[in-house]
Amino acid sequence: MIPEKIQAFIDRQVADSPTDYSDLRAVVINGTLKRSPEISQTEGLIKLSTNIMEGLGVQVDLVRTVDHVIPPGLLKDMREGGWERDDFPEIYQNLVAPADIIILATPIWLGDQSSQTRLIIERLYGWSSDLNEAGQWSYYGKVGGVIITGNEDGGKHCAAQMMYALQHIGVTIPPQSDTYWNGEAGPGPSYLDPEFGGDRNAWTTRNTAFMTWNVLHLARMLKDAGGIPVYGNRSVEWDLSMPDSPNPEYR
Repeated sequence: MIPEKIQAFIDRQVADSPTDYSDLRAVVINGTLKRSPEISQTEGLIKLSTNIMEGLGVQVDLVRTVDHVIPPGLLKDMREGGWERDDFPEIYQNLVAPADIIILATPIWLGDQSSQTRLIIERLYGWSSDLNEAGQWSYYGKVGGVIITGNEDGGKHCAAQMMYALQHIGVTIPPQSDTYWNGEAGPGPSYLDPEFGGDRNAWTTRNTAFMTWNVLHLARMLKDAGGIPVYGNRSVEWDLSMPDSPNPEYR
């Protein structure tokens, strides 16, 4: 449990915020390998961030990918690739597309992202060739962050890969927009372990708060500005068509 003094400080920051964020939406995609209702250590750290956002009136949608049927692939709808079911188009259209903030969260396994997190990055990639109303790529104007937990090293490695993937498809990355809990090297306590867990670690708590406020600040700025300026980056002004090439734009 977060120490009372630190929690009180976070609560005061939320209560005293000079900015209104209540028209923003966020989607947090948890790449845990544990199906609901099993406890997710990653979700424990996610809640620190989402509690701040919800306290400010932000609409937050939380998705555990492992609770859904999400086939691998780069098609927007993998039923077109032979799969009988694909839940991702509905998740994208109802939660990702209207979101101002996209946060990817993952546990660390063998020093890297979970298979579920990598899967969702690939599926997000499949929608990246769509255009927004300004004629830019569809993720322009959205802000991204990452949340990582584990009881072995790999936090910065995972963050680097995940944030690169987000910015590559058009998501804007604020300063210090990653947070992680690793614990001691090697097998050890997980984030929610009652005696030695990360919720009592002031460093992780501080960085999670920083990440949350930074994605909120930048999302506010971009929404108020109408998104990323369109001059020089509208894909509709470029003709890269090559009739003999089988590769779609998103590859």
